[in-house]
Amino acid sequence: MAMKVYGVTLSSNVVRPIAALNEKGLEYELCPVDLSTGAHKKPEFLALNPFGQIPAFQDGDVAIFESRAISRYVATKYKESGGDILPVTVSCAQLETWLQVESSQFNPSISEINFELTIKPMIGMTTDMSNVEKKAEKLSAVLDVYEAHLAKNKYIAGDAFTLADLNHMPDIYLLLKSAKADLITSRPHVKAWWDDISARPAWKKTAASIPV
Repeated sequence: MAMKVYGVTLSSNVVRPIAALNEKGLEYELCPVDLSTGAHKKPEFLALNPFGQIPAFQDGDVAIFESRAISRYVATKYKESGGDILPVTVSCAQLETWLQVESSQFNPSISEINFELTIKPMIGMTTDMSNVEKKAEKLSAVLDVYEAHLAKNKYIAGDAFTLADLNHMPDIYLLLKSAKADLITSRPHVKAWWDDISARPAWKKTAASIPV
């Protein structure tokens, strides 16, 4: 039975585990969830994710929610499949640090920018540019740290592509489609890092499913 990802690929949180599945070369089924009709708040979906948010995930009898937990599960359980995104050559301390940095420092600002500039216009809402500028200032400071770090490291956790790199990719992809793309492109080491990781065949397959 193929693994199932519940959600829509306009959501970075849904794309994150899909990217992990594609890196591992695993079969999965994307099960659309119609947010406009409140499908994510109905009992059958709440049985998968009691918070009523996408994504949800099933692998046989295993049910998981939260995108980073799903990606970590895929990378760990299926370590021997496809590319290894938890390589032993990378320092565990560095990997865990940058996994946390992505979720606590990087994601809060970039996800709000993407929501304002990309998602709101697609669903008929008005972009709050003051919020965009506020979050862009915060993200800029975070990316300055990344620029200095990536001047000394090929990948975010060291010398190999890992889950720490992968977890950043859905939100960067959306940002680069927006008016704030220069937050990435103006930083040569950040841009070189993105150019490298986004050229991966698994990411190209993933990106092809994002409707932006």
